[in-house]
Amino acid sequence: MTPMFLGNIGPWGFLVIAIVVLVLFGRGKIAGMMGEMGKGITAFKKGVDEGKQELEDAAADVAKDVTPEEDKDKV
Repeated sequence: MTPMFLGNIGPWGFLVIAIVVLVLFGRGKIAGMMGEMGKGITAFKKGVDEGKQELEDAAADVAKDVTPEEDKDKV
């Protein structure tokens, strides 16, 4: 669902907005911002993966069999 203010903008409207942004900020500035955004997304994904790994490691620690060796034979 698109927001109400974007409902009336067609492809030409987006093109005009892109041109205005390019003129205001310049190609180098936009390229730098996109590079920083890419680094941020990469760091976010790395953090999510590390969080998942920590949760899996914690779950593996909880699931370990801690029964003493002499009691294992009695079962």
